[in-house]
Amino acid sequence: FSPSVLGTREHWDAAYERELQTFQDIGDTGEIWFGEESMVRIIRWLEKHKVPPDSSVLDIGTGNGVLLVELAKSGYTNLTGIDYSPSAIQLSEKVREKEGMSNIKLKVEDFLAPSAELSGFDICIDKGTFDAISLDPSDAAGKRKLYVGSLCRVLKPEGFFLITSCNWTKEELLNEFREGFEILEELPTPKFCFGGRIGNSVTALVFQRK
Repeated sequence: FSPSVLGTREHWDAAYERELQTFQDIGDTGEIWFGEESMVRIIRWLEKHKVPPDSSVLDIGTGNGVLLVELAKSGYTNLTGIDYSPSAIQLSEKVREKEGMSNIKLKVEDFLAPSAELSGFDICIDKGTFDAISLDPSDAAGKRKLYVGSLCRVLKPEGFFLITSCNWTKEELLNEFREGFEILEELPTPKFCFGGRIGNSVTALVFQRK
């Protein structure tokens, strides 16, 4: 991919500072990455596979924390969100407070250099964070490797990893996560048609840690 400001911390700090100000001004929680259907898709999968409500869930790059709020509303009780942008965590704290979801844990953490206490999760979820890392102007390939290493550290063996991406195809993601992970399922996403060819603008996969 071509390097982009979307891969820089400065971009996300500025974006979440704006969203934080907007939330304080008018109560708007900001953009939901990949739309509400992406959250419904994740929750449906967890419910279909009877994932226990007290399973430990990590939202990697939580942003405004809305996914965690929806998970909490669906009965999940052991929820943690991390983001390397302090403004994102401030925003997600305010969203959590507004929704009365005091049991959601939120922390400023860089997933590429996770703290020791970030470990032992049953489920990790990524909606767009791996995409952003892939656009980092400084050594994106190296950072993707760091990401996979961090995922192996924080996710329990046999734990589930649910990723939603608009930059990567299924085959490319299988290649990126071939070390330590196996594909369980591809989740249905909206199809588009261009020039007579049908494709997916979004890829959603479930991996299991070996």
